[in-house]
Amino acid sequence: MTRKSPLIVPERVGDDPEADYSLPMPADYGPLARDLIPIRSLQPHDLPAIAAIDRASTGRNRSAYFQRKLDEVLNDSDVRISLVAELDGRAVGYIMARVNLGEFGRSEPSAEMDTLGVDPDYQGRGVARALLSQLLANLATLRVDKVLTEVDWSNTELVAFLTTSGFRPSARLAFDLRLD
Repeated sequence: MTRKSPLIVPERVGDDPEADYSLPMPADYGPLARDLIPIRSLQPHDLPAIAAIDRASTGRNRSAYFQRKLDEVLNDSDVRISLVAELDGRAVGYIMARVNLGEFGRSEPSAEMDTLGVDPDYQGRGVARALLSQLLANLATLRVDKVLTEVDWSNTELVAFLTTSGFRPSARLAFDLRLD
């Protein structure tokens, strides 16, 4: 259900304005979610916690991958937008993203959301929602027009989360070619 925001518009010049609830409410990206869980900028010392969260979720050690991603989001970007959620005095979730000022012939600012992870012990407590909420609020401040991400279509939980968060399938097709 889309929340509606009253927009006051007069029916005719000189008439008293009346509330018009037909327009969608401006995006607030779930401020309560980000108010309940402390969110801060990702720091280099977060690597062990991020790798541990991923290992607990996937069963694989991808520390080298996360080292590369951390270097990329902290050093190869003019704007740092990646975030960490903390509860009980420790990192319990992360979201890694970067801002693009243009790609593939487009000049509109967009962001790519690369990785989202929540400690399995903290899933279902609004951590992912808080991270996404804060990221989207930060991106809106930067006047980013669009957030892009890729999801394995068989990851139904993540697809459902992104769908309920307002993401829709893109009009662009991603292609890959496996070189054997």
